[in-house]
Amino acid sequence: MRYLLGDERLHYFGVSYGTALGAAYAHLYPSHVGRLVLEAPVDPTEDLSEEQLSQVKAVQAAFDRFAAHCAARIRDCPTGDGPEEAARRMARLSDRLAQKPAPAGGGRSLDADDLAYTVSDFLDLGTDGWPPLAKALTALIDHNDAGPLSEGADDTGSADRASSPHDSSRAALIAITCADSGLRPGFERLDRDAARIEAASPVFGEAWSTGVYLCYDWPFDGERARPQVSADGAAPVLVVGGTGDPTTPFPGARRMARALGDGVGVLLTAEEEGHGTYPHNRCVTEAVDTYLRTGRTPAVGTVCRGSMS
Repeated sequence: MRYLLGDERLHYFGVSYGTALGAAYAHLYPSHVGRLVLEAPVDPTEDLSEEQLSQVKAVQAAFDRFAAHCAARIRDCPTGDGPEEAARRMARLSDRLAQKPAPAGGGRSLDADDLAYTVSDFLDLGTDGWPPLAKALTALIDHNDAGPLSEGADDTGSADRASSPHDSSRAALIAITCADSGLRPGFERLDRDAARIEAASPVFGEAWSTGVYLCYDWPFDGERARPQVSADGAAPVLVVGGTGDPTTPFPGARRMARALGDGVGVLLTAEEEGHGTYPHNRCVTEAVDTYLRTGRTPAVGTVCRGSMS
């Protein structure tokens, strides 16, 4: 990209997995780092199994916040009177879908794993996703209509969607993840990791626990268990983390900023729900735009207020 653009330095905005790519570039070519923004960053200190455990805890916490809001603010809330009741209702719904998936329109169906992944998609949208999530859950619980939920789903759930000839993203996810990760533990270790993940979340644990087996018996070695991101000598890199991120938990943003190195990683904290805050949070947007235009980073310790403030 840098070469084709004729730039001496790479100017780059990476989100989620894109932060792993940007940080790896900074590590390999620190003298070519221009203005790099790493938003909703992955945690460079965690291996694949540790990442799954952190993520399932974060998405459960985000769901609990949704359930509390739903109980207090949404009439006829489908998840009941708070997080504990929400977990019970979701467990009953999951059992129902495991026995008989619900129709989702277009010949598709939604099963128990789809339920977990699809709800997490809505939580990624932050508070903007809460009202439509409540409506979609009501449609599914009361009318067995999975259409509203499936519209926001990715393809990591049921096999019929994963094997669609028009969508190779499931295959790409496996190939890329296993090329990146050198973690190849034995089956006993994987079973223990899966049990820990399942126990960590009543709503999402069972679906997330299968992720530990993703690279088991993959026929090629991976790069390494954890990415190398130290970038001594690079220009300042702006790391943006949301405190309520359900997919890349906020502690990973702090660790990414530290791992880039002193004087390189600059953390901007956003008190926001959802996976990613730009351009939804005005304070974040102003700080990022200023950095991209001028190279000037926000002051150390800057916190942008938002939906969690």
